[in-house]
Amino acid sequence: MKILVGLSWGVDSAIAAYLLKQKWYEVVAGFMKNYVSETWNCTTYDDSKEAIKVAEFLWIEIQAFDFQKEYQERIIDYIYRGYEKWITPNPDVLCNSLIKFDVFLEKALEKWFDKIATWHYAQLEENDWVYHLIRWVDHNKDQTYFLAWLNQNQLKHSVFPIWHLTKPEVRDLAKKIGLPNAERRDSQWLCFIWNVPIKNFLMNKFPIKKWEIRTLENKVVGEHDGAYYFTIWQKHWLGLNFKAYVYRIDIENNIVYVCDKDADELFSQDIIVKDWSWIAEEYKEGDALTWKIRYRQNPPVECSITQKQENQLNIHFKDPQRAVAPGQVFVLYDWEICLWAWIIS
Repeated sequence: MKILVGLSWGVDSAIAAYLLKQKWYEVVAGFMKNYVSETWNCTTYDDSKEAIKVAEFLWIEIQAFDFQKEYQERIIDYIYRGYEKWITPNPDVLCNSLIKFDVFLEKALEKWFDKIATWHYAQLEENDWVYHLIRWVDHNKDQTYFLAWLNQNQLKHSVFPIWHLTKPEVRDLAKKIGLPNAERRDSQWLCFIWNVPIKNFLMNKFPIKKWEIRTLENKVVGEHDGAYYFTIWQKHWLGLNFKAYVYRIDIENNIVYVCDKDADELFSQDIIVKDWSWIAEEYKEGDALTWKIRYRQNPPVECSITQKQENQLNIHFKDPQRAVAPGQVFVLYDWEICLWAWIIS
């Protein structure tokens, strides 16, 4: 079997390539060049040098793929449109479904590869020609949330080689075999863009527009640089002399409203989700399932489907949930099995 491994600068993708080679697959590395900038602290050039080092160490061929145009149109413009409409998008989920497992997969199949492999922490099971995405062995690092927008064809042509290892085990193996990037830290910034805070990223598109920060009682307590730069539950960049959290953003009037972390306005028990993408099975009204609205939400929380329409679900949480932000990805689980992804409306 011939496999194209997405090789970044990180240790996870390096170990993924190593494990596949150990199993005697025909392995080729693919480095995705999605963003290059002379303005920001762009890491693409350094990342590519690191990927080349790893490929040379593993004695595998490496190919470069330039997806800058696709990334600009599908991810960066999507982020801008989201904040422009007063919602908080999740670019990492779209980057997987529209870049890694779309244009990268297309290139792989054009070059007669059988599958692509990535460094994601997730399990994949096939049962009667149906592919199921299963939560990873270490739930704290499980990445099925970011993969929930994949479809059957994408999963059919995918491999997750490190599904059975914990993060410490990946690090230990990298040190044991002497990988050149064994000690390199994990990325904490936007998928494939640069090492820059999201506010700085948005300032590239939206100019500073100072106006008021108000409380629940409509009292002016401070000034901000622009309502575009904030999201629900945010506490950074407020510049207040007391602890507060964003509970409402008024883009039209450029007002940011804040409250205490336990204020009722921050909690929701019923939400509407739209624009779904299901992986394998459909569920009906009344089904009791679990869900996540953010990657670090563990364990998933109990909920039920109260109404199902053509492109919309009404969801009821067993317990009220804090900081549900429009635009974020809502992922349904049947305990360990990842089912659907929706956009919170």
